[in-house]
Amino acid sequence: MGIRHFKPTSAGIRSMQVSDFADVTKKEPEKSLVTTLPRSSGRNNQGRITSRHRGGREKRHYRVIDFKRSKLGVPARVAAIEYDPNRSARIALLNYADGEKSYILAPVGLKVNDNIVSSMHADIKPGNSMAMKYMPQGTMMHNLELKIGRGGQLVRSAGTAANLMAKEGKYVLVRLPSGEVRRIHGDCRATVGQVSNVEHSSIQIGKAGRSRWLGIRPQSRGVAMNPVDHPMGGGEGKSSGGRHPCTPWGIPTKGKKTRKAKKPSSRFIVSRRTK
Repeated sequence: MGIRHFKPTSAGIRSMQVSDFADVTKKEPEKSLVTTLPRSSGRNNQGRITSRHRGGREKRHYRVIDFKRSKLGVPARVAAIEYDPNRSARIALLNYADGEKSYILAPVGLKVNDNIVSSMHADIKPGNSMAMKYMPQGTMMHNLELKIGRGGQLVRSAGTAANLMAKEGKYVLVRLPSGEVRRIHGDCRATVGQVSNVEHSSIQIGKAGRSRWLGIRPQSRGVAMNPVDHPMGGGEGKSSGGRHPCTPWGIPTKGKKTRKAKKPSSRFIVSRRTK
């Protein structure tokens, strides 16, 4: 897999980069695993905008991903590696031995016709899923559960991987991609390997229109507004705001810690994330 560059025939094309999709083997998704994806444009169930600068993205269907990997002991064959517009990673279509089909996050090195399984004592190879207490120390993994049976919640974006550092009783110590070391129950499941599409972080958007395709609308800087619209607005000439960066409602941003001091899960954090 690589990154495709273009000849600078226009200002928008000059710095735009896209994936070459060399690892994708199938264009159309599996119809039985596709559902509609409504567009909320950043609005909640009351119709109020709770996430600003969202809306107007391209239409897309949602691919139902199996984050739980709950079909224990049933081997599956990789039928295809596909593109998913809803996430940065590639997805793999599995054909199970009992006839069922499902999508999973495709790890690096997984190829068509590979056989994988979700089992307590599966081999340590990309795509196999098991409880973390059965993995050897130093294993690279993704799609980590935080609660037993809930399904993978951590380490799901392209190119990421967690590292199993140690085992302490019924818990394991995991180093997450952010640098945080966290204590997770050993019966929580994870998938072996690093998430695919490693070069995703190197791709340049290149033009404003491409952000609009993703549903990201333009933003206006607070210092460019009037005082009635933003706490950092106004001033003679071009001002820098005159105060620490904040939201239109005066809440500090850019470095202000927002995590609750007494969050129950804080006791599972062994070491905070590194910069």
